[in-house]
Order: sequence, then C-alpha cells, then structure tokens
Amino acid sequence: MDAVQAIRPVMDALKRIPTSLPGVFVLEPRVFGDERGFFFESYNQRIMADVGIVERFVQDNHSCSSRNVLRGLHYQVRHPQGKLVRVAEGEILDVAVDLRRSSPSFGHWEAVRLTGENKRMLWIPMGFAHGFRVLSEKAHVLYKATDFYAPEHERTLAWNDPHLKINWELEGEPIVSAKDQRGAAFRDAESFE
Repeated sequence: MDAVQAIRPVMDALKRIPTSLPGVFVLEPRVFGDERGFFFESYNQRIMADVGIVERFVQDNHSCSSRNVLRGLHYQVRHPQGKLVRVAEGEILDVAVDLRRSSPSFGHWEAVRLTGENKRMLWIPMGFAHGFRVLSEKAHVLYKATDFYAPEHERTLAWNDPHLKINWELEGEPIVSAKDQRGAAFRDAESFE
C-alpha cells in the first residue's frame, strides 16, 4: 500500500462543507452503523488538521437545554475561543456572527442545524460570537474550545439585534437568561481586528 492509499481513509472520514462565513465550516463525519447502533470519530487531531483545524483544544463543554432555550451570543475579547460544536441528542439552530472588523463578512451571520441524527459539527474559529436555539424537546450540546473560559473577558452580543436580523426560527418568545437579555447591540459590541 502506498502513502496515498494509507491516507485516503483518513481524508474520507470527514467531509468539510463551506458556509457563507470565511473560516466557518460544517464537518460531516463518516458514520458506521448497523443493527447494534453506530460509531464515528467525533475528534481526531490528524483528521482535523487535514480539514484545516490545527488549533489545540483545552476545554470540553456540555450543556443540556429545553425546547426554545436560546443561549448566546457569546465571545471573549481576550483569550478568544475557537469552538467545535456538535449535538449528541436533540436538535439546535447553531449561529455564528463574524466580529472580525477586517473580514469581508464582518457583521454577517450563519445558522446551521446540528442534530444528534445528522452528527454534523460546526467549526467556529476565534473572532466570532456564538449562540444557539433548541429546536427539539431538549438538546445535549457538546463543544470543544481552544482557550479556557474567562468570565472577566466574556461579552454577550444581543441575540435580537435589529442590525443583524438573525432568523432564529422562533416559535414564540425564546427562553433567555438574564445575562443574555442584557447583550450589547452590534454597533456597541467590542470586536476583533
């Protein structure tokens, strides 16, 4: 077996799907399933590097939320975090907002449906605000972060900012924490160079 044949299974293990935001993309893993259930690699450093994620992850987070809970839009101005987001159970609308002033997509957003069924992941590099809304009865959301949580540097962008006009596909009023209700307007938000 030559080197190309040895590498091909690694490259076929994960499909990279671009989004409208430079640097943000969906990852679709190869899932092996039979009557017993399924198996897939949710993280493999070598495969992630092959698709363009070379950052080192230092923290894993797991949240469980009920239907119509909206979390975000969060980011850190110092110790910014890249996030690899996936859903183990349920369904969410995952949203990234570009806060990089030098980016051609500054102030633009992307929304992706992540589910326990589709097993897709969303890569959100540093320089973006992140949030999600739960579409199912409940959802277990897992994400890997490239830097540690630093509450003193965390900022919240208003989820309902009229400039951004994010389509959260709402069914009535979302359930939003007091902290997230106080999110800054996009025009007043701290951003990245």
